[in-house]
Amino acid sequence: MSQNVQQVAPAPAIDHAAAAERYLAAWNATEAGALARAVTAAFTAQATYTDPLADVAGHDGLTALITGAHQQFPGFVFRPLGAVDGHHDIARFGWELVAPDGSAPVAGFDVVRLAEDGRIVSVLGFLDRVPGA
Repeated sequence: MSQNVQQVAPAPAIDHAAAAERYLAAWNATEAGALARAVTAAFTAQATYTDPLADVAGHDGLTALITGAHQQFPGFVFRPLGAVDGHHDIARFGWELVAPDGSAPVAGFDVVRLAEDGRIVSVLGFLDRVPGA
């Protein structure tokens, strides 16, 4: 008796590192037009972002959150901390927020779920180092 086995084409590979690069580019964009383009490139329209200090959704929520971070930390930039680790549609990566003097008073890591096109569907953020903590 023969079995009817269906072959399923593998899903296209998601580039976890590229997703993290687009994510950090969005967080580093400061000019309104560049920020809007970076958020659209990094996140799906309904993307959610949750960390200990924020819980937002959509491009408008993300843009407001990023703008607020730049207001709180003017001149600071986000940079990757370590390698991006990923499997399936999930990635995790560390980052730090670097001051103009080179110090990094804020650091954390994020776990993201990615859409098939590599854009972020959801972010779960964790803060490992914060000022005054």
